Amino acid sequence: MIVGVVGLGLIGGSAAKAFKAAGHTVYAFDINSTIVGYAALEGTVDDELDDKRLSKCELLLLTATPQAVIDYLVEKAAEISPSTLVIDFCGTKRLVCETGFELARKYGFTFVGAHPMAGLQYSGYKYSRENLFSGASLIVVPPVHDDIALLDRVKRVLDSLQFKKYVVTTADFHDRMIAYTSQMCHVVSNAFVKSPSAQYHRGYSAGSFRDLTRVARLNEAMWTELFLENRENLLTEIDHLMNSLAEYRNAIAEGNAQVLCSLLHDGCVAKEGTEK
Repeated sequence: MIVGVVGLGLIGGSAAKAFKAAGHTVYAFDINSTIVGYAALEGTVDDELDDKRLSKCELLLLTATPQAVIDYLVEKAAEISPSTLVIDFCGTKRLVCETGFELARKYGFTFVGAHPMAGLQYSGYKYSRENLFSGASLIVVPPVHDDIALLDRVKRVLDSLQFKKYVVTTADFHDRMIAYTSQMCHVVSNAFVKSPSAQYHRGYSAGSFRDLTRVARLNEAMWTELFLENRENLLTEIDHLMNSLAEYRNAIAEGNAQVLCSLLHDGCVAKEGTEK
């Protein structure tokens, strides 16, 4: 299979390494051509993804930020073969899928939105690894939700990435859930480490601190774009958390053990419910 990868950061670099290890031909494009050159010297990619090679790809994987993916698709759609399956791995789906589905109808290729539930607290090609997606789930946003043949095709072309589970949904539901399961975690973690107490944590912190602060380190430019694109869903989650924190604060400030105990119990029950 000839694979084109657009964006050689953590996600794109990891995908390129997995495809190359499986014996596929991999062409790549990145706004920083130096990264493509390094990946070629390292043996991760065969060459740069130009328009001629783009037209020969069976799979085109788009792993840049949403706006960068949209810009690339708008510019290159006419060069993409009707036989090509185009899949994006962006962190939000609504705008990317709207553009992808529209261009796919116009130019004849097949577009599917997707989002791998895998990653690290670090970004960039140097942190990419061949097994990043192994055992992870992939959220899939297809143009038609009952097209079993298309889902089978997606699984086949992405087999080298070794996803364990495929979840089919809509762009809107994806973005609503990601606001809670991913974006809120980064917001809370990033805000939490701004406490003046953070600089004195060594010797006083253990697993709970590490778990809560792991994703405080992030690519601020990328996450700013993702947060603002998904602002309505993210604001809903932030407001809900702020309201909940106010309840805890009031109970503690008032010394109300009964209310505080009830709030903590409710949280334990809620956590147990998420594990069923």
